[in-house]
Amino acid sequence: MFFSRKKLISVAIITALSSAFLTGCGDSQPKQAQVQKQQVKVMKVVQRDTPLSSEYAGHLIGIQEVGVQAKISGRVVEKYVNGGEYVNAGQLLFKLDDRQYQAQLAAAKATLAQSQVNLQNAQIDLQRYDMLWRNNAIAEQTVTTQAVLVESYKEAAAAQAANVQLAEENLKDAEIYAPISGRLGVDDVAVGTFVTAGATTLVSIGSINPIFAQFSISENEYLRFMTIQSQQTQHNPIHVTITLSDGNEYPFEGRVVETDRELANNTGSLIMKAVFPNPDGMLMPGMFARVKLTGETIPNAILVPQRSVQQLLGKSFVMTISEDGKSVAKSVELGAQVGSYYVVTAGLTPQDTIVVEGLTNLREGVDLAATEVTPGEMGFTLANVTTPYKTDIVTEATSGNPNAPGNLNQ
Repeated sequence: MFFSRKKLISVAIITALSSAFLTGCGDSQPKQAQVQKQQVKVMKVVQRDTPLSSEYAGHLIGIQEVGVQAKISGRVVEKYVNGGEYVNAGQLLFKLDDRQYQAQLAAAKATLAQSQVNLQNAQIDLQRYDMLWRNNAIAEQTVTTQAVLVESYKEAAAAQAANVQLAEENLKDAEIYAPISGRLGVDDVAVGTFVTAGATTLVSIGSINPIFAQFSISENEYLRFMTIQSQQTQHNPIHVTITLSDGNEYPFEGRVVETDRELANNTGSLIMKAVFPNPDGMLMPGMFARVKLTGETIPNAILVPQRSVQQLLGKSFVMTISEDGKSVAKSVELGAQVGSYYVVTAGLTPQDTIVVEGLTNLREGVDLAATEVTPGEMGFTLANVTTPYKTDIVTEATSGNPNAPGNLNQ
């Protein structure tokens, strides 16, 4: 049986295509098996004692703020300081024109001297009248009248002495001294300004060491704070720190010293004040600060990275890996945020391994090709994550301690 040349060529082409297809199908088997295993990164859940901190937006205020005013009226003739300077209590600040007060003092002294002379003469006459009366030389009424006159002169002399004292004080008050130690404001008046007693503020002055950080907390937060405070010990006190607007934490710790007596009606919040040392004057009234209270510790807390938590229909869950290498979704209940982590209050055990990367389109029951990583490799930390002026941020600073909770990559 003979075939035409065209039919032979067609058979050869079909045979070649069939061979190529079968070869491709044979190669696809291992590739298809590889696609079924999804590449992910996993890590063990973290379990450790975890201190919690709460942050609140606040600002700094001086413990003492004083507007310096003159006790007398007059024109400023001398100025011994400039705005913004630091002054000590009792330091001379201003001098008013005191010429009228010098004249008033001189007049008061002259009047007092005249009153004292009148009193002395009246007393001499009284002694003489008393001797004459005893010798029956004058009537008793004359002695009585002179005694009354002596008493009136005594009262007049005492009044004039008070006028002298007042004039002396007015003259002294022409020199104005700092009532407290602190930094002057830049609202100081110029030489030549006429000031009215008790009305014109010559300059404002505020103490800067120590200084208050004022902040507000909610009713529930206050109750929690009081519970922690009642349980605090010398070895586990409530720590108070502040972070300034540049993101740096102030190196000195403070302590809560004042709490308002009632909640604000419009906000339901409570004002509190913490005092901080300020030896170098770095802190200034009016600065913004985030106040952090640290004191409550959750023993053996289970922590998972925030990025591993997924939300669906109001539920939170994480993807774990089973012993046979498959993905398993577990519903969890979340507590406070701590740096890069959530505290898990229910749903996980310390033995669980969770998926931290590769969660996109990951379904339950998928075979996983897992690579185990450490928190340090992923950049997870319990240290403070700065979120400017947001309340209720829960953080923990490790302060370089290799055993501190933030050093999870040890």
